Amino acid sequence: MPPSCIPRNDTDLLPLSTLPIYTRPKIVQQALRLMEKSIRDTPLLTSPQAVRDYLRLRLADRPHEVFGVLFLTAQHQVIEFVEMFRGTLTQTSVYPREVVIEALSRNAAAVILTHNHPSGKPDPSVADEVLTHAIKAALAVVDVDVLDHFIVTRRDVYSFAENRKL
Repeated sequence: MPPSCIPRNDTDLLPLSTLPIYTRPKIVQQALRLMEKSIRDTPLLTSPQAVRDYLRLRLADRPHEVFGVLFLTAQHQVIEFVEMFRGTLTQTSVYPREVVIEALSRNAAAVILTHNHPSGKPDPSVADEVLTHAIKAALAVVDVDVLDHFIVTRRDVYSFAENRKL
């Protein structure tokens, strides 16, 4: 069997290039589009539950860690959500310099950081706390505020700001 193919059944071979990397059910895709419209059309901070719901829908079902950033205007409206880094089951390499570059390229005045914990435990690790403060310090140099950092699981969303860790 060629290394670029895997058996789908006894008679078929499916090229690896045709395998989907990650797909969501159409209903989830539609829900994400509606929620994105909702948080873009209203001031973000007047609807923190919408942000939590949106982030949970975006990240909770991922089998690997994903680090994303919500880029915001000065009035805290969403410019764009970007999944910036993808990792393994237990960790993701995140580079504060890249977050700064992306914030500046979008002319963002503030950001909300987020990542998921596929383990289901929303508590931040020491590494999560160190990273959050490193990104906050890097963005402060260019006058971009970090409003929060959410850790998302299937059942919970942990807020650094609400837990006074920001």
